[in-house]
Amino acid sequence: MEGLNTTMSAVEQRAVENAVIDYNKTLVVNGRTTNHELGKDDFLKLLITQLSNQDPTNPMENTQFIAQMAQFSSLEQMTNMNTEFAKLVDSLSTSQAVSMIGKTVEISNGDIQVTGVVDGATVGGQPQIQVNGMLYDMGKISAIYGN
Repeated sequence: MEGLNTTMSAVEQRAVENAVIDYNKTLVVNGRTTNHELGKDDFLKLLITQLSNQDPTNPMENTQFIAQMAQFSSLEQMTNMNTEFAKLVDSLSTSQAVSMIGKTVEISNGDIQVTGVVDGATVGGQPQIQVNGMLYDMGKISAIYGN
């Protein structure tokens, strides 16, 4: 076995590291897929880990702890606001679809132009309008005529 080289060059090591990182990104851990964003639960876990592993002879300063708790509180409030804004957008979209009932609209559906009176509307996150017995997304409307 003379002449067998078992050491890897820096380029080979980096290539192996990249392959391992890419593979690890595809794994599912504890039923969760990897996520590149930190949420409020992750932030709280990091804070608890930091507190439980701090040096007892040199604990975290009160100002640092208060600043981190303020950041956590802000993150939680932004998450809650985002959820409520999503509900508001759904409500406004539904309201807009319902307000179209009785109006004449032009719909661009690919190469086909459809004109007709809106007979009905669906509700929810992606509301649709009913024209001539067919449902269309609100984004397909190209013109609205008041009646």
